[in-house]
Amino acid sequence: MALRLSTGGRNGLLGTSGIKELFNGGKIRIYSGAQPASADYAETGSLLVTITSSSGTNGVSFGTAAAGVIPKDSGVWSGVIAAAGNAGWFRLYGTAGTTGSSATEVRMDGNVGVSGSDMVLANPALVLNATLTIDTFTLTQPAS
Repeated sequence: MALRLSTGGRNGLLGTSGIKELFNGGKIRIYSGAQPASADYAETGSLLVTITSSSGTNGVSFGTAAAGVIPKDSGVWSGVIAAAGNAGWFRLYGTAGTTGSSATEVRMDGNVGVSGSDMVLANPALVLNATLTIDTFTLTQPAS
């Protein structure tokens, strides 16, 4: 697994915000290719789909944390696939959703695959104009 927080995200966590506050209302964008070495770096690959609440303009929301794990809320996280391709990695953006290189924006990157990945998809081969729904998404804070 390769979750990476941006400098802005790490600074937010060290301040007064938690993961839920930093990312509620944000969006997930899924890209082809390899994940950048840092969430501060510009996006690589092609943008395949943007995940929001019910494929709309509202951002995603997280539920209640328990036992060191915070799940997605009970709402539908989905997006219409804008470009066909193989999903390689995702970027979870804070509400600003700023793309490109930045050491101040709140972002988290992770890899995408069929198992053992930060985001597991049944089939990472995304088809143009199909709707991708994220049924399960959790973030875990390690105990040690």
